Amino acid sequence: MSINVVVADDHEVVRSGLESLLAGSEINVVGQATNGKEAVEEAVKHKPDVVLLDIRMPDGDGLAALDEIHRELPDTRVVMLSTYDNPTYIARSVALGASDYVLKGSSRQEIIGAIRGAASGQSPSKAGALAAVAGTMGKRKALGDAEVPLTNRETQVLRHVALGLSNKEIGRSLGISIETVKEHVQNILRKVGVTDRTQAAVWAVRRGGIV
Repeated sequence: MSINVVVADDHEVVRSGLESLLAGSEINVVGQATNGKEAVEEAVKHKPDVVLLDIRMPDGDGLAALDEIHRELPDTRVVMLSTYDNPTYIARSVALGASDYVLKGSSRQEIIGAIRGAASGQSPSKAGALAAVAGTMGKRKALGDAEVPLTNRETQVLRHVALGLSNKEIGRSLGISIETVKEHVQNILRKVGVTDRTQAAVWAVRRGGIV
């Protein structure tokens, strides 16, 4: 059975490389996109089995496109393809409905396996980072409905954490020191009842209105 795929990445060399990589398999590239907006348009146009979606793209990033594709085409699976092994990106991808999250440095077998698995509705590979985060999200799902008294500054910091920014980047964005950022992050983890930034990002995404 053939699998129709739309590939979205802002670098032509990546798109052409993926098309070459998938050649000879049952996976057919039926459309390509260079940004988030085009990714949604191509997905709606072709209604593929799977969208292979980069995270960092201009004109609507991959996460925004993922959210829209998931709403417009609930039966189309989305596999995130990224250079960044960033747990908050992975957490947000899971929360927004991604079927898998694959690094660009993955082997041909791993990428094809992720696409096949997504198309058939299988769970992500247990060896992948996405499976571990998905498990964490399941355990912490109830936290989304809890009332947590975050201050305005803590909410700002959490929003930045959920977007995958480092303490240094958060400090620069908000005009505060790294030490102050660290203190806010620790307060957030304590209040939300989680142990790391990934779980905090999961909570923020599920909560809604924060990210």
